[in-house]
Amino acid sequence: MKLRQLLIYCLCLVVGAMFADAAAAERRVALIVGNSAYKNASTLSNTINDSTAIAALFKSIGFEVVISRNDLGVVEFKRTVREFLITAENADMAVVYYAGHGLEISGTNYLIPVDARLSRDYDVDDEAISLDRIIWALQPVRRLRLILLDACRDNPFAAKLRSAGRTPARGGLAKLDEVGADTLVAYAAKAGSISYDGDGVNSPYAIALLRHLAEPGVDIRITLGRVRDAVIAMTGGRQEPFIYGSLGGATISLVPDTTRVAPAPPVAAATAPPPASVPIPPKPVLVSPAPAPPTVNAAVPKPPLPAQSAPQTVDPCVRDEARLARLRANPAPEEIINFQREVACTRLRPQVQRLFESFAGDTALPSGGNPAPQTVPKQQAQNESVRSEDTCTRDTARLLSMRAEPTLEAITKFEKELGCERLRSQLRRLRESVTP
Repeated sequence: MKLRQLLIYCLCLVVGAMFADAAAAERRVALIVGNSAYKNASTLSNTINDSTAIAALFKSIGFEVVISRNDLGVVEFKRTVREFLITAENADMAVVYYAGHGLEISGTNYLIPVDARLSRDYDVDDEAISLDRIIWALQPVRRLRLILLDACRDNPFAAKLRSAGRTPARGGLAKLDEVGADTLVAYAAKAGSISYDGDGVNSPYAIALLRHLAEPGVDIRITLGRVRDAVIAMTGGRQEPFIYGSLGGATISLVPDTTRVAPAPPVAAATAPPPASVPIPPKPVLVSPAPAPPTVNAAVPKPPLPAQSAPQTVDPCVRDEARLARLRANPAPEEIINFQREVACTRLRPQVQRLFESFAGDTALPSGGNPAPQTVPKQQAQNESVRSEDTCTRDTARLLSMRAEPTLEAITKFEKELGCERLRSQLRRLRESVTP
């Protein structure tokens, strides 16, 4: 009987290891496209920043393949989609992120390559990529097909498209009636409305994705709901992301929750009653290898270790670049100080230091982020002028606002217009923090 119970115990361990290996072997792939330098339409200022940061994020959370492309013409765009179709063939999870111009004609949505001319509406079939093509390319994916579109901007071709039976929309994308099972298509703004580029390095939608996509163990539907709430808050309700599609009842997260303890099958096998054909009393059923569930649980999760250690092999520079991008878009002094201590990528340390120094400065700031009250009297005493005091107060408020979403262009302009000289060193360090 002891031998029989030992065999059952070993069999359960083997089966548990097989399931753990299957979970660890889950293939996750992503395609990231950012189009900015349009030849026949307005250039988009932050789509390359958005796509670069999103690609770094997916690499940092352990996606096996991350194909990142920028400024694709129509031929390159179609070839990239075909390449990703082959990559995603045996994947369990596939994500497509697109930042660029998009338009809708008669209910069909299109992503616009940088070399598109679109003189007439029927040119879109030859010069643009239909969203249906992307959805179709993901059909072989087994568990989750996720498409993230930051393309709901004004239609730059609406004025010159001459209708030949189909009406081009002014802005935004059309709603989707049929998406398919296990597929989610997330718009940066709901159908018929436009999304905003924002005043910072990244768009509001990209900022929200960078904040929430990498949360371990959170179902993707909850994650996208948090993204929606963040965008609404950032835009004052002017932009509301929207999701089309459906998933089943199982929890699906982009990042597995590694803190969960795997179940221990041997406990159930050991405490199960013996077969009726074995003429022995139930006493031997109490197997000594599992005297207490916590001890068994601590021993059983060994097989999944490869899955937990995989993210540790990621290049620290990729992870730190994504974190630096998030802090530039939404700076917080405490997080910058922590990052300064934890940064592992040597080449990024000067940029992190300059970002930290832009907050340290010559003027001490209390925890609330407002200028120390005694700095204004100091400046007044030095200059003996109420006008100088007002200038420093105004420039200090402008500097605090700029730290939230710094851009090199805005900082350069501020340096030319700066009237309070004691803030110049802080402004210089802020400019250095956003300079690669």
